[in-house]
Amino acid sequence: MSDYFQDKAQDWDKGSVQKSTPLAIAEAIKKKFDLNKDMKIMDFGVGTGLLGFEIAKEVKKVFGVDMSPSMLKKLREKNTPELSIEAVEQDIIKQPLNDIFDGIVSSMTLHHVQDLEAFFHSIYKNLSKDGFIAIADLEQEDGTFHSDNTGVYHFGFIKEELCEIVKKCGFKDVVFENITTINKPQRDFGVFLLSAKR
Repeated sequence: MSDYFQDKAQDWDKGSVQKSTPLAIAEAIKKKFDLNKDMKIMDFGVGTGLLGFEIAKEVKKVFGVDMSPSMLKKLREKNTPELSIEAVEQDIIKQPLNDIFDGIVSSMTLHHVQDLEAFFHSIYKNLSKDGFIAIADLEQEDGTFHSDNTGVYHFGFIKEELCEIVKKCGFKDVVFENITTINKPQRDFGVFLLSAKR
């Protein structure tokens, strides 16, 4: 698979939407779950670590999983001895990780996942008992959020449909709530946080 984000990675962190949205998502996750220094967390679709580094401040270790080498290169450049994310370049649907995590977080990546059921089945196996997921993405939209829809499989998500898939894959306490809005010239786009427990 070609690295779709190769041209975008260099300037990714400069975009105001790219910066502000993960901060809002991180705040919502911290309100929802008691993060602590014993926790090992996976950030799925970590990108340059905009969400992952916020979570890393609160937990023992963050493993950042992504399929884009250029995004992970930027991530590694941002690592410091005090705060770092372990970068993992892998398609976890085709090649699931063997690690067990206390939680799995994700920011604006789910719309790039074609087979949702396979994804939720895969990450279910990576969670400890009572481990949590906190996945943020767009509420249903009209396809205008991205200027180029290459690699986009879902124009946002409908609450009932997504929750049904997540429950079907074994998760409990499934909650879908709006946490922020992204304002673009063409319209406003709602962002949800889907949380659940194993």
